[in-house]
Amino acid sequence: MTTFVKPTEAYRQGQRTLLREYYTAPEIYGEEMERIFCRRWLCAGRAAELADPGDFVVRTVAGESLIVLRGQDGAVRAFYNVCRHRGTRLCEEARGRFSETIQCPYHAWTYTLDGTLIGAPHMGDVQGFDKRDYPLHAVAVATWEGFLFLNLAREPEPFERAFAPVLERFSRFNLATLRSARRIEYDVQANWKLLFQNFSECLHCPVIHPGLAKLTPYTSGANDLAEGPYLGGYMVITKEGGSLTMSGRACGAPVGELPAEDLNRVYFYSIFPNMLLSLHPDYVMFHTLWPDGPRRTAITCEWLFNPESFEQLRLRPRRRGAFLGRDEPPGLAHLRAGPGRHHLPRLRARAVFAARGHFRGVGPGISPRARTRALAGETRLLPPQVSVGLVEPVLARRGEHVDVERVLERVRLVRHVRGDVQHLSRPHHDLLPAVLP
Repeated sequence: MTTFVKPTEAYRQGQRTLLREYYTAPEIYGEEMERIFCRRWLCAGRAAELADPGDFVVRTVAGESLIVLRGQDGAVRAFYNVCRHRGTRLCEEARGRFSETIQCPYHAWTYTLDGTLIGAPHMGDVQGFDKRDYPLHAVAVATWEGFLFLNLAREPEPFERAFAPVLERFSRFNLATLRSARRIEYDVQANWKLLFQNFSECLHCPVIHPGLAKLTPYTSGANDLAEGPYLGGYMVITKEGGSLTMSGRACGAPVGELPAEDLNRVYFYSIFPNMLLSLHPDYVMFHTLWPDGPRRTAITCEWLFNPESFEQLRLRPRRRGAFLGRDEPPGLAHLRAGPGRHHLPRLRARAVFAARGHFRGVGPGISPRARTRALAGETRLLPPQVSVGLVEPVLARRGEHVDVERVLERVRLVRHVRGDVQHLSRPHHDLLPAVLP
């Protein structure tokens, strides 16, 4: 039987947040990439993105570019996106489909979709050269509940052992069978650990997300996972049969044969170090976090529904292909990550979650300058009905860097009603934006 504990009961005397340097220092960030992101299992999205043989996506982990693809035999594999000849980047596209081979654009070395080198022009006359000795460097891949996971370690911990506490825990939500309705990608100018900590507490919700707090009281929750790299539990949905949507009503068919208590709960789980999982009665939302320096994190957020919802509610799958930030520069930086020379013994999974519940005002927020300028009439404000979903594609097509928080400030900061200025609540990603057509 699952035991849930109130966060206040789980607090341990002496717990504190990490020191400032853990969120700002480049040397600590470098250690995190080596000791955490190059050694742990990372969520890389959904297996459904690779529907057919040859389909691929490119992911960047700890500065390494990786190709994740579905082979001709139907198996999912991952390789470093680097030719074995001169270290050239093999694939520049974020996603697409290979025919039956991968060919280097520099010297035309050619590989099959299982990584085998089958073509190396002019190397046949080189004594001792054997194509079998130069396959693409492989990366460990695992699937769980329809999600793909990667591990850059030479000898990764077996996935089944690493994920033992959650392997069957969410089976009632039928995660493997759910279909994606929408995906968005955006940047946050903050350290990746702050996002984990912000996701794992809701003390900020009445101030930052008052609309959300009405749908699910921020003091209503309790955790059933609080050890090691997992943290989470449930919060109560106020309205019977409701959901965390703009209307407060359910927006799809139940995701599974859920027990009665789950029909009025939403579950939030952080899966260290890059996955945030939100389980609602009528949809599932997940975030993947991709650190890019100590003060920037790229985020992908995706909504999953029962396939029946696409017919019942005429949901349409939507994709936001453009990455709303600077592009990853191509380079020849591929080197297998080795053990670091320095050690941070306190840098453990548990440390990231220390003193959860003590973060107030985490994140960029609305700057005093922006608020002052808006009230003074210096900032031209768009109508409050205009959502960021209408703004992002335009900026993405221009290839401009987008600071989503600043876009939200300009679009949703204030509105004028009969001469009075009203401050508007910042939107929350749990309040489904524009999933319905």
